Amino acid sequence: LRLGRNYESLEKFEVKDHKTGEVKALVSNVNAGIVRRDLGKIGSGRAALKKFTCAQLIELSAKAGDLFLNGTLPLGDQGHTQSPQQYIETLSCTSGLPWNMVRRNMDKVHFALTNMKFVLNGLSRGLDLGILDHGTGEQFGTKLSYFPTCAALGLVMPSNSPAVNSLWIPAISLKTPVVIKPGKEEPWTPYRLIQAFIAAGVPAEAFGFYPTDHEGAGEILKLTGRSLIFGDKNTMAQYANNPAIQLHGPGWSKFLIGDDCIENWPDYIDVIAGAISDNGGRSCINASAVVVPKYAAEIAEALAKKIGPFAPTRADDPNARLSGFANVKMADFIDAQIEDDIKRAVAELGGHLDKSGNTGLAAENQDFIDGDRIAYFLFPLQHGGFRHGL
Repeated sequence: LRLGRNYESLEKFEVKDHKTGEVKALVSNVNAGIVRRDLGKIGSGRAALKKFTCAQLIELSAKAGDLFLNGTLPLGDQGHTQSPQQYIETLSCTSGLPWNMVRRNMDKVHFALTNMKFVLNGLSRGLDLGILDHGTGEQFGTKLSYFPTCAALGLVMPSNSPAVNSLWIPAISLKTPVVIKPGKEEPWTPYRLIQAFIAAGVPAEAFGFYPTDHEGAGEILKLTGRSLIFGDKNTMAQYANNPAIQLHGPGWSKFLIGDDCIENWPDYIDVIAGAISDNGGRSCINASAVVVPKYAAEIAEALAKKIGPFAPTRADDPNARLSGFANVKMADFIDAQIEDDIKRAVAELGGHLDKSGNTGLAAENQDFIDGDRIAYFLFPLQHGGFRHGL
């Protein structure tokens, strides 16, 4: 979508069912030159949004939320449509997420869209949004003025979880066009959201959807004025000193239990297990470590019993707890990285894997399952001290 207009390029890539190899979509891939050319005209998208008040765009966002969750929406430029169930099944078969997790992510996006007034109240610290409509106003006994700092919001999106798209949807109510490079394995959610907004009455020229290469992604980050990017530690390092780019890198979330609560640790096992495993462990806010002053071995054992039974299931299993890796090479990479860190930790501690936990390092529930065109991780748990490589 070039500022709301369908565009078919000569270069295309296939989005496939990870199990059968069936092609589910042919996605046009645009080059950096097209991105640059279109961003030179992004003012038309902002002008279209400025015709609405923030309050009106909040109402349209709520309507878009209902359409995203329940509507049958256009898909592509060949007259196809997509029902909610078709979206769930298609996203599942190309990303590895089971149906129940796709539905849960849909609910999160719907909640954000239908509660946009409260979302913006939090983001703006209670600002009277009429000031954004008029450019000036008075609040808290102070005269205020508003001027946008960017032409559009640029987004380089991941493929790991649909709900991350809820991060960009407030931009529309703030009269800011969006320019999106979708994740290669997950173009479905941002495209469906765009179609929901357009069906709700938001001007189509406020949306750019640009499957592109690294150079094209760089142009989006450079030319929009403000942007978000998702990636690994190396990607984050490239943009660490650029205040115009909001970084969403690897999750470093920890679960902490202090001395004042540690005696009640059994009460927290369910919460800890959820922090680790909800959404199949794919979210950047999933806990990567549990830090406690004592009872570490006991807590590790309890967690292993809690999440150890999680196993690969059919995508339509309502109790599915694991999400597959459609990109098996990525699973191989993560698996090798975990193994290397464990070996390094053992070497640094001068010990060996001791399942009693006496040396501070115990191997529990480590596994990798390579199936037909898809890979699953059973949640790996390692009991160790602060010097552990993980």
